[in-house]
Parts: sequence; structure tokens; C-alpha cells
Amino acid sequence: MVHRTVPPATPAPSSPARPPAAPETPIVPAGRSTGSSRDRPREVAPDPAAVFDWVDRRAELRRRAGLTRHLRPRPADDPVLDLAGNDYLGLVRHPRVVRAAADAVLRWGGGATGSRLVTGTTELHTELEEELAGFCGAEAALVFSSGYTANLAALTALAGPGTLIVCDAYNHASLIDGCRLSRAKTAQVPHCEPGAVRSALADHGGGRALVVTDSVFSVDGDAAPLPELAEVCRAHGAGLLVDDAHGLGVVGDGGTGALAAAGLAGTPDVVATVTLSKSLGSQGGAVLGPRRVIRHLVETARTFIFDTGLAPASVGAALGALRLLREEPQRAARARQVAQRLSAGLINARLQASTPDAAVVSVHAPSPEAAVAWATACREAGVAVGCFRPPSVPDRISRLRLTARGDLTDAQIEHAVALIARCAPHPDTKS
Repeated sequence: MVHRTVPPATPAPSSPARPPAAPETPIVPAGRSTGSSRDRPREVAPDPAAVFDWVDRRAELRRRAGLTRHLRPRPADDPVLDLAGNDYLGLVRHPRVVRAAADAVLRWGGGATGSRLVTGTTELHTELEEELAGFCGAEAALVFSSGYTANLAALTALAGPGTLIVCDAYNHASLIDGCRLSRAKTAQVPHCEPGAVRSALADHGGGRALVVTDSVFSVDGDAAPLPELAEVCRAHGAGLLVDDAHGLGVVGDGGTGALAAAGLAGTPDVVATVTLSKSLGSQGGAVLGPRRVIRHLVETARTFIFDTGLAPASVGAALGALRLLREEPQRAARARQVAQRLSAGLINARLQASTPDAAVVSVHAPSPEAAVAWATACREAGVAVGCFRPPSVPDRISRLRLTARGDLTDAQIEHAVALIARCAPHPDTKS
């Protein structure tokens, strides 16, 4: 993912003796004939059915590597205990959140009808942006159709040719894609190492620079050293962009997020992105930061200008969940507590589980095939867990990924730990 400038190739030295030149073949512009069609062999058009044969060859390679993926539609009344989704606070089906979504549909209709700059901004969108910014301590916020598009917008609008982006090696795919689309020079640095960030900025030698990191990393659930990163950025005049998708609603006092917890909320050189699809039980994303940065995104970010606005139902649900979290801030602490208990139970069961900084817990598996079989066995026994395999994991270690939910009971936690341990692959399974 590291972008480097490749120098032009050096011409090979000329040979002292050259063979006789072959007769020159005339260069014919495309579409122009050089002779009678009767003198040329008749070309046979390729078989249309073979155009995508390469797809089958790639699929076979993935199958051999144990990386085949499948969609698994779930019923509305799925009895399985869900530790695979991202409903950290258990609000997806909360009556107030569902009612807020329904009320928004009844008032505003099924869709936003257009892009945000044309007809896709309703009064409800503005309400959510104002309340979200206030909750997180930012000057302003801008809502997008997903957290993915929010990250693409922030990176492509705040970086470009001549900018250096310093990107943590374990950042989410949406941040990596944003780096690529920005056309900026990108330096990938080792995971959670402020010293490496400092070196990359020092080597840049001045000019615009942006340091990009997740607040809580989605694979193992570990937290970025935000205070140290901010200090490094300020020493070199760089901006800091933090994807707080896994921090909002879980980290900080009452779930106000990782920037608030680090004392960076509302600062003039820090921008955050969030998703509405995790703790807030809805769909969509947002960028939060200085008002002038948000204004810049409105006028320049392509995934804002050319994308249809977030549907009213999702806006209403997110707003309902945010208001509920304000009234019940203890939900954030409970989600962290559940994650810690899951981790401790799995470690006690002699499994290699991560120690969570938020609501994500991962458990190493011996191989991609073992991870798939383990996750399948857990689901069949009544607990859904995530299954992460290369290339989704940057260290290429396959895992189960568990997401804590603040509404789980103690009995459900104990049941899940016992079942996951019972379904674990044999330790002799080859990597």
C-alpha cells in the first residue's frame, strides 16, 4: 500500500555490433486496411461465454486457500445469539429507535430523493448533524450514506498531490482506499508506533501532511495512542484524521468517543469520522471537525456531492439512538464490561483472545479453514461469531471476531464463552 515514486528506467548501453535490421513493418492506424480482405485469414471472434473465464480461475485459487465467502441471509426472528454484528449497545431493535425510524418514514418518505446539495437534505439531517456534533464535542458534522463514503470524502478532500498521508498498517480498508483515491503520497507505518509516524513526517520535509488512524482497530479491538499521535502531528504541523467507528458509543464518558476520551474533541487540527451503523443501530456515517473543514467537504467531497442523501429512516433511527444514549450513558460502560468478560472467559479457557479496549474481542484460529469450521460450529450450536481471514486481516492470522453487546446478560456471556471453547479446533490443527 506504500506509494513510492518510481524513477524512469535507465536506457541500456548500445551494443558495439548490431545484427542486420529486419525489414521494417509499416505501422497502420487502427481501423485502416493494408490490403485486400481476400489476402488475410478470416479472424474468428472470441466466444462471449469465455470473457469471464478468468473469474472461475480466481475462484478456484480462493477455494484452495480456504478463502471462499458466502452470503448467509438471516431471518427476522433468528434465534442465534449474535456476537458477530456491530450492534454494540443493543439498540437496533430498541422500541424507541424503531419508532424514530418509522416516524421519519411516515413524515419524509422512503428515500432522500436526491443528493444532499439538491433535494437530499431534510430538516431531520440537519438535526442529526447538530446533535451529533454537540454530543462528540465538535464544531460541526456532515452526514453521509455510509461510514465508507465518509472516510473517502475526508481523505480525498483533505489530501491530494503534494500531500503526505501517514497511514497505520492496520487501518480499515475504507481508509486505505481513501489514501489511494486521494493521489497523495502515502507512507504506511507499523501499527500503533508514534515514533514511526514522527520519522515519516520528518522525512517529508515540510508541506501538507495528514496522519490517519482508526481510534479502535476493527480486528483485535486495540486502541490507537491518540494523545501521542496528536503530539507528533503538532510538532510537524500535520493534521490528524481519526476513524472513530468503533469508539463512538463505547469509548469515553457516556460513549462520547475516543477523541473526547483523549481530550482532542473540538481541537482545530483534528477531524473524526464515525459510522451510524454500530453503536447507534442505524446506517450511514459522518465527518466531524472544525466548521471550515466541514464546509470544505460540502463543496469538494465527491462522495458527498454525487451521492444520494441518507434515507430518512436511517437518519431518524440514528437520531433516536443518540438521544437514548444521552439519557442512558451507562450503556457505554456496560458494552466495555461485556467485552472484558468475554475476553477473560476465553483466556481462562486457554484460548488466545485479545484484551479489548472497546467492544471488539478476537480469538486466534490455527488456519483459515479452521476459522471457518469453528465459526460454523458455533453458529450451529446457537452463537453467531465473526470469521476474519486474509486478506481481511493485516497480519494474515485468521480469527474469530466477537462483538460485545451492552444488552447481554451475565448468563448469555457465560453461555457464549462455554460454547465457543467447546467448539474450538483441536490444537494440533495445522496453520
